[in-house]
Amino acid sequence: MIQTRPLFDLTLQVPDVRDIGETPLGRRRIATVTGGTFEGERLRGTVVGAPAGDWLLQRSDGVTVLDVRLLLRTDDGEHIYMSYRGVRHGPPDVMARLAAGESVDPKAYYFRIAPVFETAAQKYAWLNKIVAVGTGRREPAGPVYSVAEVL
Repeated sequence: MIQTRPLFDLTLQVPDVRDIGETPLGRRRIATVTGGTFEGERLRGTVVGAPAGDWLLQRSDGVTVLDVRLLLRTDDGEHIYMSYRGVRHGPPDVMARLAAGESVDPKAYYFRIAPVFETAAQKYAWLNKIVAVGTGRREPAGPVYSVAEVL
């Protein structure tokens, strides 16, 4: 059985999503991340708003694939690059409610991510060596994740 240890909760502010249109892979949208916060027992801080974004792909099978890149600034001034891929999907009526900006019980849909970290900060160098996973929920202002280190 896989064991995990909580790493942090991450809340992102995503006020703008641009629809690029249908591509050979599906409907492409690009979301701007303008900021956010992360907080856990071992690290906390803010999300630097620029550059940061999510390159979303809505596949024909109803799955949304996430490709997110963020810069985290810890409360002690260090920088951590965080990127993750993920998937979100659920019954069409649930996904329509999410798309309309409604709050939906996260148990009604699947939303998982696999973050990777990169930092030059010695204090946080351990992040360069871990595997992490996360569960998400989509709120009207943006996604909220609970991220854990895989032990």
